[in-house]
Amino acid sequence: MASTAEKIRALIDDNIEVDGQALDIPADMNFSLAAAGVSSMDLVALGKLIASEFNITFTLDDCTALDNLTKVVAFVDSKAA
Repeated sequence: MASTAEKIRALIDDNIEVDGQALDIPADMNFSLAAAGVSSMDLVALGKLIASEFNITFTLDDCTALDNLTKVVAFVDSKAA
C-alpha cells in the first residue's frame, strides 16, 4: 500500500503544473507549492482532491497553517489515526 506522501505526490504529479512543467518535489516533501508558483486556484483544487482521496476535511485555519507538503502529509496522517 502506498504511503500518504506517495499518494499526495501522485496527486500533484497528475494534477499540478507550473508554466506547463511538472514540479520537482524533493524526497523529504519539504516544499511549498505556493512558493513554487502554483496558483491559489490550483491549491484549492488540490486540497479538494486530497480531502476526497483521504476522506478528511480542511478548515480555513488548517489551510493557512499547512504551508508545505511535509505539514500536509503529517496533517493527513493525524486525521487518519
